[in-house]
Amino acid sequence: MLFNEYKKHISNLVLFLFYKRDETIYVLKTKNKSFKYNKSLDKSRLFLFYKNMKIAIQGIKGSFHHIAANQYFDQDITLKECLTFDEMPKLLQKKEVDYLIMAIENSIAGAILANYKLIDEYDLNIEGEIYLPIQHQLIALKNQTINDITEIWSHPMAINQCRTFLRKYPHIKLIEETDTAEVARLIQVKKLKGIAGIASKKAADIYKLNIVAKNIQTNPENYTRFFILNKKQKDKESNYNKVSLKFITKHKQGSLVEVLQILVNHQLNLSKIQSLPIVDNPWQYSFFVDVNFDNEKQFNNVLNEMKKIVTEVKILGKYKKSEKQNKN
Repeated sequence: MLFNEYKKHISNLVLFLFYKRDETIYVLKTKNKSFKYNKSLDKSRLFLFYKNMKIAIQGIKGSFHHIAANQYFDQDITLKECLTFDEMPKLLQKKEVDYLIMAIENSIAGAILANYKLIDEYDLNIEGEIYLPIQHQLIALKNQTINDITEIWSHPMAINQCRTFLRKYPHIKLIEETDTAEVARLIQVKKLKGIAGIASKKAADIYKLNIVAKNIQTNPENYTRFFILNKKQKDKESNYNKVSLKFITKHKQGSLVEVLQILVNHQLNLSKIQSLPIVDNPWQYSFFVDVNFDNEKQFNNVLNEMKKIVTEVKILGKYKKSEKQNKN
C-alpha cells in the first residue's frame, strides 16, 4: 500500500498535502517529515493519510466486506459492524462513521437490488468502487477433517456459489446463516465440533480455524463489486472516468432507446444498466446505469442532452474506474 514505509510518521497531524496533476508530483508534509513521490497516485484516495477512519461494513471482522475495506482504505481503520445493510445509511446521517462499504453486485449472483434503493433513498454518494475476488474456504475447528463434518453453516449466497463441491457430500446438512464470518466466530467461541463454515481465509485466520478444503467456489472467476459510500458530494470532482446515474424516462414508446442512443452518439461505454420498479407507479421503472468515458466534457454533453428527454436524472457518484483485484 502507498506510503506504508512511512506509517509511523502518518500519526502526526498532516499539515499540508500538495498535488500537482500535470507532473504527478506528490508532497506529504507532517510535523517533522516531508516526502516526495514521482509516481501515479489516485487523488480520490488522498484521505488515506488521516488515521482512524470509521468504516461501516455489513458483517463482522473476517467478512468479505472487511477485506474490501482493508484493501481500499489500508489497515489502519476502525470498523463499525452492522447486521444488515438497512442500518448502515443511518450511521452516516448521525455522523457515527465516515464511509460505508456496501456490496452492490456479484459476477455470478447479479445485482443486490435493495442496495440500489438504499443509495437512492438516503442520497448516498458513491466515492469509489472495488472489485474483490471471492474465494470460499471450508473451515472448522483444529484437527477436524471433512469426514468429521455433519453440518455446514454459511450465508445462502456462499452456499450457492459452492454447490459443485457440496454435491460431493450429500450426507452433510446445509444450514443458512446471516454472515460467513459470524459462523466462523461461533464455531470457535462455542467449540462446535462436526460443524464447518464457508468463509474467507481471513476469517479462518482471525478465529484460528482450520481450512478443511481450499477455494471451494464453483466458478474461479467469482467477483463482488463494492461501493465506497459517503454523504458529502464534493463541489468539484476531478480525476474521474466513471459515473453512476439514476434516471426515469417518459412513459412512452422508445424512451429508453433515446437515452441509449445519446450514449452511443457521444461514444460513452455503458458498463451497467439495472431497472427497478417505481413504487406507486405500476409498470414504470427507474434505471440505474454506470458509464465510462475519456474526459469530463464528454460526460457533461451527454448529461445535458439526457436532461431534455427524461423526467428525472440524478448523479449517484463520480469516481475512478476500479480494476479487478488479483487473487490471493
